[in-house]
Amino acid sequence: MAYSAEKAAAFAYQGHAGSVKDKEEKKSIQQIELDEWKHRSEVLMMMKQYNIPVSKFYEVRFYIIGKIISYSCYVIGWFMPFYFAGKLESGNVCEYFRMIHYFHELVITEHDQLLYEMGIKEKEHEVYFLEKIKSCKLLPYFEKYFSWGIQKSDNDVNLNTKFPVEESEKYCKK
Repeated sequence: MAYSAEKAAAFAYQGHAGSVKDKEEKKSIQQIELDEWKHRSEVLMMMKQYNIPVSKFYEVRFYIIGKIISYSCYVIGWFMPFYFAGKLESGNVCEYFRMIHYFHELVITEHDQLLYEMGIKEKEHEVYFLEKIKSCKLLPYFEKYFSWGIQKSDNDVNLNTKFPVEESEKYCKK
């Protein structure tokens, strides 16, 4: 699912970047889109290594989701694309750390560094989006309703006090 979900995220960021006027915001969001395509490629390499097929169902599902989100960015205003991108990235952080947990159950450690880097990159994306909206008056209401914002995150990664790769199993245990 992570493979297909990265496509949805990349498509969403195409619309998000297209909908913002600020050139620096546009550039940052375009870089995040490129990061998502890179993650998709890296996940595919792991899937091929273990002969895991790409799910046509998830590919279609996340294609549609990504395109709908992409188009909606042009009509829902400035705040909501930043907010929901941050919420999405917050959840994605643990996807990669959980993969490390699952691989360790199989006594496979060769992907630890790559998965760690992808999880940290997703956290950087989350922090970027939160920084953009942290002073917006809507944030407290959205945080209360959607459980993400300044006080709440969907992961336990702190970029200021990162565990090393060797201790990354400490992340995302819930």
